[in-house]
Amino acid sequence: MNKIFVTGAAGFIGSNMVDRLLSEGKDVIGWDNLATGQLKFLELANKNSKFKFINGNNLDLGLLTTSMDGCEVVYHFAANADVRFGLCHPDKDLQQNTIATFNVLEAMRRNNIKTIIFSSTGSVYGESKKIPTTEDGEFPIQTSLYGASKLACEGLISAYCEGYGFKGYIFRFVSILGERYTHGHIFDFYKQLIDHPNYLNVLGDGKQRKSYLYVQDCVNAISHILNFNQCNNVNIYNLGTNEFVQVNDSIKIITNYLNLNPTINYSGGNKGWVGDNPFIFLDTRKICQTGWNPKLSIEEGIISTLKWLQQNEWVYNVK
Repeated sequence: MNKIFVTGAAGFIGSNMVDRLLSEGKDVIGWDNLATGQLKFLELANKNSKFKFINGNNLDLGLLTTSMDGCEVVYHFAANADVRFGLCHPDKDLQQNTIATFNVLEAMRRNNIKTIIFSSTGSVYGESKKIPTTEDGEFPIQTSLYGASKLACEGLISAYCEGYGFKGYIFRFVSILGERYTHGHIFDFYKQLIDHPNYLNVLGDGKQRKSYLYVQDCVNAISHILNFNQCNNVNIYNLGTNEFVQVNDSIKIITNYLNLNPTINYSGGNKGWVGDNPFIFLDTRKICQTGWNPKLSIEEGIISTLKWLQQNEWVYNVK
């Protein structure tokens, strides 16, 4: 596993994974179309002679195929993660998640690359009745185009593993926090509190229950599993912490850290938008049984994210 291809390399999780792989002495090709990724996140990587960046789009199968030449493993992090506004552009999840993943798999097949690591999501479980939700739980009706597209990606990966002898590692994440975080509730709340520290607008009733995971714990988990002997063609793991918080709890952590006491204005209802799962809590016993455990609590992850945002407010000015 010496030469690795990383899609979404300039993104939040992808760039952190690139740094980790390079620190392990791997040769890495980073691939990103920079629609949402930031070259600034690759400043450290670009100083490393073992790293090469290619500005490319997953919908360009030809360039994707030639760019993967000589690689042994693909880490596929590139995706449209705009869950909230998915219904405003319904083809985006199909194109950037599902069709893009098909192209990644096809490029792998043409290059005889047999191993893929895929960033999926806890959203594939929809509004599960089983809490905490296990990897083998039932899939209820899909509630977001994002979740539906990611589930389709999982299906394609499983089929390629079965049909072409691939080995797939599918990680279903809760929301990830930490350095280089550029979308999500902490990003939005902090921006609001910069603009108007006396009040905060919150979608829903604030009682939505969510679990979060610090990005370095996420990267550690992926590296850990790849070093753990796996006998299955398809290996699926939930990634998260063994706790959850209400949005109101998260607000309290944020405002206490910033020493603010804003008025909270709720939009109402138990969801912030269509597809917003009011309770996400994944069962992580399967991965924990392999010896991995997160190091940071949700509160510590939130504070680490705030510290990074305070030091990098330029992210709010990126078009």
